Amino acid sequence: MSLKRLPRALAATLALAGLGLAGTTCAQTTTPAPPPATQDTTAPAQPPPPKGEVLFQSHGTPPDATPESEANGRTVLAKPEEKPAGPELTDIERSAITFTAYDLDARLVPASSSLTVRAGLTLRNDGDKPLTRLALQISSTLNWLGATLISNTGNQKLELAQHLIDTDADHTGKAQEVIITLPAPLAPGKSITLNTVYSGTVEASGGRLERIGATHEQALSTDWDAISTSTIALRGFGNVLWYPVASPQLFLGDGAQLFNAVGRMKLRESAATIHLRLSVEYTGEPPVAAYFCGRRQAFHALSDSADTPTAAGTGIATADFAAEPLGFRMPSLFQVAHAETMTASLTEPSDSASAPATTPDADSSSSSSSSSSSSSSSSSNSAGAPGPASSNAIAASNGPGDSLLAVESNDDGSLPPLAASAQHIAPLLEEWFGPKPLSSLTILDNPGQPFEDGPLLVAPISALAASTASPALAHSLTHAWVQTGQPWMDEGLAQFFSLLWIEHEQGRDAAIAQLTTLMQPVSIAEPGIEPNEPAPIGEPLVSATSELYFRRKAAAVWWMLRGIVGDKPLQAALQAWRTRTPGNTTPEQDVRAFEALLEKTPKGPIDLRWFFDDWVLHDRGLPDLAITDVTPRLLPAGQGHSAGWLVAVTIHNDGAAGVQIPVTIRSGTYSTTSQVRVAGFADATARVLVEAPPTEVWVNDGSTPELRTSLHRRDVVVHAQ
Repeated sequence: MSLKRLPRALAATLALAGLGLAGTTCAQTTTPAPPPATQDTTAPAQPPPPKGEVLFQSHGTPPDATPESEANGRTVLAKPEEKPAGPELTDIERSAITFTAYDLDARLVPASSSLTVRAGLTLRNDGDKPLTRLALQISSTLNWLGATLISNTGNQKLELAQHLIDTDADHTGKAQEVIITLPAPLAPGKSITLNTVYSGTVEASGGRLERIGATHEQALSTDWDAISTSTIALRGFGNVLWYPVASPQLFLGDGAQLFNAVGRMKLRESAATIHLRLSVEYTGEPPVAAYFCGRRQAFHALSDSADTPTAAGTGIATADFAAEPLGFRMPSLFQVAHAETMTASLTEPSDSASAPATTPDADSSSSSSSSSSSSSSSSSNSAGAPGPASSNAIAASNGPGDSLLAVESNDDGSLPPLAASAQHIAPLLEEWFGPKPLSSLTILDNPGQPFEDGPLLVAPISALAASTASPALAHSLTHAWVQTGQPWMDEGLAQFFSLLWIEHEQGRDAAIAQLTTLMQPVSIAEPGIEPNEPAPIGEPLVSATSELYFRRKAAAVWWMLRGIVGDKPLQAALQAWRTRTPGNTTPEQDVRAFEALLEKTPKGPIDLRWFFDDWVLHDRGLPDLAITDVTPRLLPAGQGHSAGWLVAVTIHNDGAAGVQIPVTIRSGTYSTTSQVRVAGFADATARVLVEAPPTEVWVNDGSTPELRTSLHRRDVVVHAQ
């Protein structure tokens, strides 16, 4: 890839975070170790166990790779560069597997950047042909140690071989792929359970970005995932493969291939359950807590020796994250070394910015779970769309108390302006979504590119505290209020509220300009639809996997709904919806239920079925409007009205999506606006009465996105009558 392509690839990565913070490109200082040319064929030696009780143990039958291990006590593996026997693997084979359950037992040693995991995996063949072998990938700096098939008739050790493949799904630019030969073909629709073990190191690496032209500093500012004494930060598929995945090879230089694959995997595996038993070796002060899939869990620390001073002591900190549906996310893991500071009080906004901040109880645990997580009682549709957010999201120490923010940072100077900014934004959030957030927004200070998982934000707080970053902070704070489990709602409303905040601070024109900028890549990506021809499926918002749709286009949809029903009815519907009791419903059923709620306006029922059909449940593309005729006619004075002009404006829609748009007639310094609905591939005429001779007609004002332009103007020529 040429250097000219680099900014686009990096910008696309930042777009996934949905933040766009300026000045957040401080690089990590950890230098990634290059992958070795050859690998030791023996399993890495385990560190000696600590004194006291056993905190990390096997769960299930240990898988041995070869019979030789019985004799010498070591697991003998195929060399990583050794290619598997038999036909070449195809992308169809790699893509056929869906993970439906993860049971992870992970041990981390920050001093050596090492990771050892026993992973119980339940896999389903979603392909249309039986599978005789499975292809799974982990980061290239990890090694597979073995796999066992778990069944009711007994456990069976499986034959495997591993090799390196090129892929940008991992920050190193490579992955360690294992080929597991099955004792019997796995039929389509059938599932199996494996017990796998792998081990190695996870250090910061800029490999994939450096090979497309990034400097080492640029690469590490984006790819900051690592296990080290200063940080434990693992973001998952698309960043670092710290858990097993099944995916074709993906590359940043191939358009949006990688980012689209990330979205598809989020949706495909959103109904999968995931459980983590976590053990972290430490020296000195034990870590406080960990965040896994957006959920917070306090560590239980066990020192190796009670007589050793804390600064020189060692031990193991453990945490257990109960099995829950994964939701629309990649499994991520972050360690909190120091207790978060609770700040930005809702109850006393005038005093809290300067008042002493509080920290959560070290023994408490809470969930700062993503807006796309699912509760164990919720259901999902056949596509695996996530259900409502876990109720844990509204509990515990960084739950919905008086503090808007829970911040882990050593940057004490940025906390007061950050808290003040959050308090400044809060009244508008309360006006739109209700008086109380469902949880605090947790911010883990990190100098690299921002990462977001619902109300968990990993970002540089110095950048967030700047006044220019308030739209980004408004976006993230929305996740503390809105956690429905539907990406088009959670992410779309967060982006929508960022637009509302821009309008609040800078005016409507600035918000419309930002909306236009947001929609530019969507207009390029939308499929072309011709009349009287089968329409492509596209990406309906209800099942969208690309941020272009579930964030950008969804924000435009919320903006349009605001224009159709008005602020107050939309606010009332959103406040009722976000606090409803979750039901066993599909995302499509939820869309219809919200539609029915919104149709019951104080002014009487309103028909919105056409809108949700075209913009949420289906992808009809974007409208393409044009003014085809303007006819002004002098209207003599009559009963109930004075003399004036009746202006008929005919509009043609060359797109498939129906719209309701403003039509404005200007008469000198005066203007009159009316709303008109234009169906897809149809004409509509708006008739507007004005008192003075009309001079201009404006159709759309930028509030409704279109394929080409969202502003249409025509001069009106009035002939003597």
